[in-house]
Amino acid sequence: MEPRLTSFGKAPTYVDVFAGCGGLSLGLHRAGWRGLFAVEKDAFAFETLSTNFLTSDAKYPFDWPVWLPKRPTTVEDLLRDHAQELAQLRGKVDMLAGGPPCQGFSSAGRRMADDPRNSLVERYLELVEILQPTILLLENVRGFTLDFQARTGGGGKRRENAAAQLMRRLSKNYEVETDILRASDFGVPQNRPRFILVAVRRGSGAASGALNDLRFTAALVAQQHGIGLVNSAGEAISDLELSRNETVPCPDTVGFEAVGYRGPLTPFQHAMRDGYDAPPSDTRLARHTHAVRERFADIIETCRAEGRGSRQLSAEMRERLGIRKLTTRVLDPNLPAPTVTSMPDDLLHYREPRTLTVRENARLQTFPDWFRFCGKYTTGGHLRRIEVPRFTQVANAVPPLLAEILGTRIKQHCLGAIRPKLEAG
Repeated sequence: MEPRLTSFGKAPTYVDVFAGCGGLSLGLHRAGWRGLFAVEKDAFAFETLSTNFLTSDAKYPFDWPVWLPKRPTTVEDLLRDHAQELAQLRGKVDMLAGGPPCQGFSSAGRRMADDPRNSLVERYLELVEILQPTILLLENVRGFTLDFQARTGGGGKRRENAAAQLMRRLSKNYEVETDILRASDFGVPQNRPRFILVAVRRGSGAASGALNDLRFTAALVAQQHGIGLVNSAGEAISDLELSRNETVPCPDTVGFEAVGYRGPLTPFQHAMRDGYDAPPSDTRLARHTHAVRERFADIIETCRAEGRGSRQLSAEMRERLGIRKLTTRVLDPNLPAPTVTSMPDDLLHYREPRTLTVRENARLQTFPDWFRFCGKYTTGGHLRRIEVPRFTQVANAVPPLLAEILGTRIKQHCLGAIRPKLEAG
């Protein structure tokens, strides 16, 4: 097969599936990729995606095809309603990016082999077969690599993990490599382990081995942003402390206050400002009661006294403080934050008796301050399984900085091997 680069002479192209609010897309655009379109079914997440990528003044616009409506859709609907158009894209997409929803695989929740969200891996493979992209980039939680346990008392067999199944099925046509990357090793101020898969289509002329020497690329990308490879929670969000800023009426929610903004303090914060002059959005503060604030203050002081910053509370501490929740953690300003989750009360501020704002979580994920989130802030009850509000959008996203590093490495290493051959021909 002749080597190919579908967008030779232009930026390489990608399609983002299960795109969420666009963290992966943002990083790939910054790395010099050209987005064709993205697939996301949740209305809130798609509104965020649309606000940041599909407007006439978008900083990083998609080259959206006329045949695909700009609205929320599922991969199933895409395959059913646009089979002919997708078939015409075969061999014309450099990379298929994105990972199936992680909730059914996550060790932070109830891992179920029969979770319907796990079946989206099958739809992903169908799309791979139709498009036959040169490169695959997939991100998921570390639980993606863990086998499913047999049901207790049911006599069932242990089931192979999703990563092993996917790698086996892809290996017929792709050279596959995987790794567990910790985001805090790549400039992200958050200790977030993630499963990464990069696959190169056999016979395409692209080089494999993109995950080798990734930290060298990371250092170069971080240097371009004026930051180091290790950043702490304090370096990320200290400029958003209430002790430094006045509170203002929340511009998008009546009855709430938000954090005013005086400007950045650290190189990381300057990088997140990214030339943005206005106050950042999504700084709405939770309305904690006086009793809750006192309780949070007690937790923060206890953790500080026992040196347990960014670690889960011990059983003894939870009993003494009357806390049933097992996942409560207090940030340490001198260390990367724990993994950001969709539950706003999982993380407490390192100094102020409150939970974090959406913007503070977004900073820990390396979203720039101009990036706006849309939809509800939170949800609950049965809606938690079907809605993706702002806190969840941020938590589910690929950190844009990590995505930029991966995109830069793949473009230079994998596709860079094709260009000399094409130029010579």
